[in-house]
Amino acid sequence: MSSAAEQETVREKVPGDPPVTRSAEAGPAARRSRTDARETDTASRRPPVWPGAPTPLGARYRVGPDGVAGTNFALWAGGAEGVELCLFDERGAETRLPLTELTHEIWHGFVPGVGPGARYGYRVHGRWDPWTGARWNPAKLLLDPYARAVDAGAGNDYGALPPEVYGHVRDWPEQHVADTVRDDRDSAPFVPKAVVVHDDAGGDEWMDDRRPKTPWADSVIYELHVRGFTRLHPGIPEELRGTYAGLAHPAAIEHLVRLGVTAVELLPVHQFAHEDHLLRRGLRNYWGYNSIGYFAPHAAYAATGTAGQQVGEFKRMVRALHAAGIEVILDVVYNHTAEAGELGPMLSLRGIDNRGYYRLQADARRYADYTGCGNTLHVVQPHVLRLITDSLRYWVTEMGVDGFRFDLAAALARSMHDVDMLSPFLAVIAQDPVLRRVKLIAEPWDVGNGGYQVGAFPPLWTEWNDRYRDSVRDFWRGALHDVRDLGYRLSGSSDLYAWGGRRPYASINFITAHDGFTLRDLVSYERKHNEANGEGNRDGTNDNRSWNCGAEGETDDPAVLALRRRQLRNLLTTLLVSTGVPMLVAGDEMGRTQGGSNNAYCQDNEVSWVDWSLAGQPGPAGLLQLTRRLLALRHSHPVLRRRAFFSGRPQAADGLRDLAWFTPHGSEMTEEDWYAPSATLALYLSGRDIPGRDARGCQVTDDSFLTVLHAAAEPVDFRLPGPPWAAAYELVVDTSLEDQSTAPGTVHEGGRVVRVPGRSVLLLRVRT
Repeated sequence: MSSAAEQETVREKVPGDPPVTRSAEAGPAARRSRTDARETDTASRRPPVWPGAPTPLGARYRVGPDGVAGTNFALWAGGAEGVELCLFDERGAETRLPLTELTHEIWHGFVPGVGPGARYGYRVHGRWDPWTGARWNPAKLLLDPYARAVDAGAGNDYGALPPEVYGHVRDWPEQHVADTVRDDRDSAPFVPKAVVVHDDAGGDEWMDDRRPKTPWADSVIYELHVRGFTRLHPGIPEELRGTYAGLAHPAAIEHLVRLGVTAVELLPVHQFAHEDHLLRRGLRNYWGYNSIGYFAPHAAYAATGTAGQQVGEFKRMVRALHAAGIEVILDVVYNHTAEAGELGPMLSLRGIDNRGYYRLQADARRYADYTGCGNTLHVVQPHVLRLITDSLRYWVTEMGVDGFRFDLAAALARSMHDVDMLSPFLAVIAQDPVLRRVKLIAEPWDVGNGGYQVGAFPPLWTEWNDRYRDSVRDFWRGALHDVRDLGYRLSGSSDLYAWGGRRPYASINFITAHDGFTLRDLVSYERKHNEANGEGNRDGTNDNRSWNCGAEGETDDPAVLALRRRQLRNLLTTLLVSTGVPMLVAGDEMGRTQGGSNNAYCQDNEVSWVDWSLAGQPGPAGLLQLTRRLLALRHSHPVLRRRAFFSGRPQAADGLRDLAWFTPHGSEMTEEDWYAPSATLALYLSGRDIPGRDARGCQVTDDSFLTVLHAAAEPVDFRLPGPPWAAAYELVVDTSLEDQSTAPGTVHEGGRVVRVPGRSVLLLRVRT
């Protein structure tokens, strides 16, 4: 088989037929003679390639036959006609080694003397016929899908992706066949290289890691971006800001511990690439939902280096968080890759086996797109499913993470076309002895037909509950016609999750996430302001369910500012006393703003970074203190962390229920009350009737609480339920107060009428 350097492409175009390629003579006889001599000399200096083994996939450094150390390389490339392993020295000089061993479509070989830190890639030979989905192009260097570290080199510094990284001729004049003409220019200088990593990367200190194993019901999730959370933190040394080491720094961990969260959910840390349209506008993909390496920690977040050191740095970060009792959950993007649609770059999977890795349409030139990103991984293909599950197990067993949040998880649950809760992906997860024991969170939708699947994922899975988000937002902006849906959301969403053995903690309750307004912007803007993205403010959702409290954006009006602070306290208090697992977004507890941007995916700057100066300002500092106090209260009271759904039925002769709902008149709500327009809802949680037992088999009991939520502008007189519900109530939280330290301790008798201020929450503890 001839190498890419030995080939010259000749294009023949017949009207009505696609372009085809064929090998031609390299040139005159003298030129061939010089080329042959040069290649003979190169071959004499190549390291030997021993047969090696087809498993494990990827590059594994080991001691081979006869005690010789080296690296085994194995690549699945279904349908390929040949594979070359390409090694690069410190100067970037390339050595190509044909892999001649083929076992079950896996090309493999053992190369003595190649060890940790070696940079490599693959060139894969085969047909170029986009009309049938075949897009092999040996001129393109391809990233190993199993690469455990990636050296991105200077590839991120270009103002645009160079044309060499595309498998097709990007500027072909005839647009209807723009992706069908093969580009034979070498992409190696412009694409990232895989790095051989020693299995023990991370050091001996990794051996004493202890996972917190926080039960789901006790969990509080904190969504953060490794770079954005640490980039401006004054307590983190400058050289560590924006890195895994920065997140492991005591100053960063102290904030998490004092806040009271139990898990960090990291925005994507798999190696990802930047889109060309962003690079051309001088922007970068900040969020990272553009994966290209499912085993590699993103190199740009490493302080220690990108020649494999990032693996050890990531492990040390996980260990430091575990030592503080904090779990690590990864936001993972297995639904699509950075190679986009048919006009996207050729970086890895497309050039290895386009038809095997991606879902194609009936017109095999085109990609099935259930993600809105141009392509969708072909998860029902066994080797693609293996890639995903191998990656997940690797991050659990070798990198120490505690769970995953699956971006657009419905796309992974599609069998042929429709979402199928008996799909191969979900079935494999359910039976895998490693994966079924970690935290699994679904973003339960994609952009395809039938993709909205909130409440449909099977047991073991939890879900982002966007119905919780929407109901709580609508209530506090005065847009709910009645309180039926809000009642379900506050009490664990039993209408969605009380089936198949699922529990209230199947609901991940959130009001904000990385995608959308921050909490402060939710009460400051009614319209998105995404002009900085350069897309004419067309990007991002228009359905924000926000209210600006009387002024759009920043204002000096003291009344508007006071109302916004109150609304922030209302939203946070509602979230943290609701049944289910709460998720906070980094900076919301301090009132972080993105200036009205609800789609800051490409803003790697102060727009997205956490502003730590807010922690010392009077208003935001009060919000931070309230968040800490509410989380401490939640951790102290199991009635706020229920492991089973409420029954709503009397639990004893006195008629007390484990959950009861009250009108402002102090009477239990009737069926008619649920359908009547109302801005007030009160729920009573009984600590006497908590199902389950503690570790010693004793019945779990707790205090009881009454929560009154009032969203109208005017105050309401509310009669506190008297005996048998309570003889008296102690005020714990009153969100109408700027200074929360004055609220606790006030006692009201049961049956007494109290004035609930407009737009406020009262949280009261029952006193007997």
